[in-house]
Amino acid sequence: MFQISRWRERVRTAHPDHLRIARGAARVSAFVLVGKCAGALKEMAIAYKYGINNIVDAYQFTVALVTWLPGTLLAVLGVVLVPVFVNLRHRPLDYQARFSGEMEGAAAVCGIVFAAVLFLCWPLVIRVTGSDLSPVTREMCQQLMYGLAPTSVMMLASGVYAARLQARERHVNTLLEGLPAALILICVLAAPTGDSVLPLIIGTVVGLTLQAVWLRSLATRADGVRSRARLSFESTDWAAMWISVRTLMVGQIVLCFCAPLDQYFMARLGDGSNSTLGYANRVLALLLSMGAMAAARATLPIFSDILKQGDFERAHRTALFWGMAAFAIGIACAVVSWVFGPTFIAVLFQRGAFTAADTVNVAGVFRWGLLQVPFYFACLVLGQLFASEGRFKVMANIAVLTFGLKVIGNFTLIPHFGIAGAQISTALMYATAFFISVGILFSGGHGGDRAARRDAKAGESASNVGDRHS
Repeated sequence: MFQISRWRERVRTAHPDHLRIARGAARVSAFVLVGKCAGALKEMAIAYKYGINNIVDAYQFTVALVTWLPGTLLAVLGVVLVPVFVNLRHRPLDYQARFSGEMEGAAAVCGIVFAAVLFLCWPLVIRVTGSDLSPVTREMCQQLMYGLAPTSVMMLASGVYAARLQARERHVNTLLEGLPAALILICVLAAPTGDSVLPLIIGTVVGLTLQAVWLRSLATRADGVRSRARLSFESTDWAAMWISVRTLMVGQIVLCFCAPLDQYFMARLGDGSNSTLGYANRVLALLLSMGAMAAARATLPIFSDILKQGDFERAHRTALFWGMAAFAIGIACAVVSWVFGPTFIAVLFQRGAFTAADTVNVAGVFRWGLLQVPFYFACLVLGQLFASEGRFKVMANIAVLTFGLKVIGNFTLIPHFGIAGAQISTALMYATAFFISVGILFSGGHGGDRAARRDAKAGESASNVGDRHS
C-alpha cells in the first residue's frame, strides 16, 4: 500500500509535459486499436477469399510500388508540417487559411504528377522489379496499377489534414486510417468469388477518398481555418519549410526503398513469397502501429511546443524518458507476441484457402520480424525530437547509413535465411539507427546543428517580414 501511494504521488506530481504525452498516447493507442482491428478483419477476408496466390502477390507488389512515391513525401510532410502548423497557431486566421490552401494545391499537383510518372514508367518498373513473377501475376499488377494510381492524390491530401489535426493535439486521424481497410473488407466480402482484383481496387480508392473528405471536415472544425486549394506559394513559411523538406527528403527517399527492395528479393524467391511476407508484415504492423504511432504522434507536438519556448534541456530530458519507455514497452510487446503470434495468425487467417501450413510459414517470418520492435518504437520517439529541433540533416544521414546496412543485410541474409532474412536485416537497420540516435542525444548540443539553427532563423525572419507586409 505504501508503494502504491508513492506511485500515485509521483503521477500527481509529474511534469505536465509527461501528462500531455501520456494522454495523447492513450488516445492514439485506442484509435489505432480500432483502426487496426478493421485492418485485421480486412486481412482475414483477403486470406479467406484469396489465400496465398498470385492475386495477393500482385496486390502486395503493386501497392508497395504505387504508394512508394506518395508515401515517401507523406512521411516527410508528417514530420515537417506538424511543427509548422504548431507555430501557425499564433498567426492571423487569414494567413493560416492561405497557407493551408496552398498546401492543399501543392498536394493535389504532386499526387497527379506521381500518378503520371507511375503510368509512364510502369513497363520499365515491372520489367526490372517483377521479372521473376509469372505472366498472369504481371498482368494483374498492371490492372491494379491502372486502378490504384489516382490514390496518390487522396493520400497526400489526407496527410495535410492529418498534420493540421495533430498540431492541435487531436488524433482522430489515426482512427480514420482504418477507413480504407474497412471499405476493402466490405468489397471483398461482397464479391461473389475470389478470382478478381476489382474488389481490392474499389475498396482502396473509395476508402481513401472518404478518408480525405472526412479529415478535411474535422481539420476545419478543429482549427477554425476554412481554406480552399490554391496553386501558389505566397506564404512566407514556404522558404523555411522547403529547406526542411529538401533535407529530410533525401533520407526518406532512401528509406522508402525498403519495401520495394524486399518486394524485389521476394519476387526472386518465387510465387508465394510476397504473400507470406505481406501477411507477416500486416500482423507486425498491428503491433508496431499500436506503440510507435502512439508515442510518435503524441510527442511531436509536445516537443515542438517545448522548443518554441526555448527550453532545450527540458525537451531532451522528456525525449530521453519517453524513448527509453518506448524501448522497454517494445521488449515486452515482442516477448508476448513471440508466444501468442502463431495463435493470433491462425485466428486471423486460417480458413478457406489459407491452410495450416501457411500459418506455420507466416508465423515463422512474423517472429523474426519482432526483433525490430523495441528499436523501432524508441527510434520514432527520438526522431520526433530531432524533427522538432530542425535537425533534418542528422535524420537524413542516419537514414542513408542504415539503409546501406539494410541492402547489405538483404544480399547477405536472404540467401541463407530465405524470407526471414528480410526481417533480420530490417531489425539490424533499426538497431543501428537507435544506437546512433542515443549517441547523438548524449553528445550533441541543444537545439540542433548550426545549419538547422541558421535555417530556422532565416525562416523566422522571412515570416516576420511577411507579417509586417500583411
